[in-house]
Amino acid sequence: MLRDPLERIGRYRPERRLGAGGFGVVWLAHDDVLDATVAVKVLSENWIDRLDIRERFLSEARLLRKADSNRVVQVYDIGELPDGRPYFVMEYADGGTLADRIEAGPLPVAEALRLTALAARGAAALHEAGIVHRDIKPSNVLLRTTPGGVDRVLLADLGLAKSLAQASGLTIAAGSAGYTPPEAARPGSGIDERADVYSLGALGHHLVTGSVPGPPGEVERPDRLRTDVGPDVGRALLRAMEPDRERRWPTAAAFAAELDRLAEEVSDGGAPASRRRRRGALLAVTAVVVACAVGASAVLLTREPAAKTLQVADSTGRITVEVPAGWGGQLRDSGWNPRTLGLRDGTEPGLVVADDLARWQDLGSGVDGAFVGLSEHGDLTGEIRAVTHPGCHYAGSRSYSGARWHGLIRTWDDCPGKDGSLTEAALTAAGGAGQPQVYVQIRQESGDDDTADSVIGSVRLKA
Repeated sequence: MLRDPLERIGRYRPERRLGAGGFGVVWLAHDDVLDATVAVKVLSENWIDRLDIRERFLSEARLLRKADSNRVVQVYDIGELPDGRPYFVMEYADGGTLADRIEAGPLPVAEALRLTALAARGAAALHEAGIVHRDIKPSNVLLRTTPGGVDRVLLADLGLAKSLAQASGLTIAAGSAGYTPPEAARPGSGIDERADVYSLGALGHHLVTGSVPGPPGEVERPDRLRTDVGPDVGRALLRAMEPDRERRWPTAAAFAAELDRLAEEVSDGGAPASRRRRRGALLAVTAVVVACAVGASAVLLTREPAAKTLQVADSTGRITVEVPAGWGGQLRDSGWNPRTLGLRDGTEPGLVVADDLARWQDLGSGVDGAFVGLSEHGDLTGEIRAVTHPGCHYAGSRSYSGARWHGLIRTWDDCPGKDGSLTEAALTAAGGAGQPQVYVQIRQESGDDDTADSVIGSVRLKA
C-alpha cells in the first residue's frame, strides 16, 4: 500500500516504498515500457522550495552517472514530477543491504572480508572518477543477485559525496558515527580518498564483530571481540582506521587487495598449498561461464581418432588452447563479456569447448570442458578472488607459474549433483606488464590439477 499519493513517477509505476533518507524517498517501481523493475528516488515534499537541496539531490544523480561503474548503483533516467520535484531512476538491488545481512550478527570472517573488499573496489571506482563518497556504511552497500547466483556489491547513496577537488577544501563535518574519520570533524583539514578507506575499515570491523566501531583512536581490536579473528585481520582493519590518515592504507584498492589475500588464508584454514590441492572426483559448477559465453551456435568438432589432444581457437584467431581429445565435442567461439566478472562491459575474444555444451548449461551436470576469455582492462585477479559458488566447497587457491603465464588458480569441489571439479584461473603473461589478462575455467568429471595445469599452460594469445 503506497504511503504517498504518487500513482505515477513519469513512466514508472510505484509499487512500494523502499526507504527514505535526509532528502528523498526511494520507491520500488516498474517500468511498463521496458518491463523492468527499478528503484526511483524522489525529492521529499518538504524540500520542494529549497533550491540548494534540489541541486544537492540532482548532484547525487550526476555523480552516480559520472562514476559509470558496475560497482556503483547505475542511474538510468532523470525527470520531474508535475509538482516540480525531481527524481532519478536507478537499478534495483534485490539482495538488500549489508545492514540487512548483519542483523543476525557477525558474518563468517572470510565472507566479511570479501564483502568489504568488494565495497572497497567500488570506492576505488569512485576515486578513479574523482569522487569521494564520505558516507560508506552497511546501509549504503547494496547487494544485487546475478543469474549465476553471485551477489554483486554496489555502493549507493552519494548524497554526501563530493568531487575530490571540492572535498579538499571541505570544513563541514559529514558522515555517520563509527564510520567517520577524525579529519572530517577538523575544520580546514580537507577530505581525500583516505577518508573512505577509514569508513571501509569500519565497515569491515562491523561485519566481522557485529558491532559498530568506537570513535577514532578508541576502536576495539577485532580479536578481542571475536576469538576466531586472526591478528593479521585485526591489523589490516585497524590500519584502515588509523586516526592519522598518513598511516592508513594509501588507497581503497590496496586495502581491497589485502582483504582478498586474508580472505583466501581464512578460507584455506592456513593449510599449505600442497595440502589444499585436492585431487580425485569432484563436482563441477560454472555459474560464471554459463553467463559468459555468447553466440547461439555450437560447432561440432572432428579430430583424428588416435589424437590425445585437440587444439581449438576462437573466431578471431587470437586465442588458442589445447584440451584432451575427449573434451572436443563442441565449440562455441564467438566471445564473452567480461562484465560478467565485474570488468569493463563489452565483447572480448573467448571460447568454450566441451564434450556436450548442452550439459555445460546445467550447473549440476557432469561435463568435461574449458572456457578461455581475454580481458584487456581491470583487475581480473581481484575479480576472481571475489567469485563464489554457493553450495560448493572451496578447496583452496595456489599460484601458477609457467613458461607463458603466471597467475592465481582457485579450485571448488563437493557441489550438489555429480562428482567433478571446477578450476578457475586468472593469468597474466610471464614477465609482462599485467595486460592483457586471460580468464580460464575448467570443468572435469574426473581429473586432477595436472590436467588443469596442462590446459592452462597450452593457452596462447596472438597480438
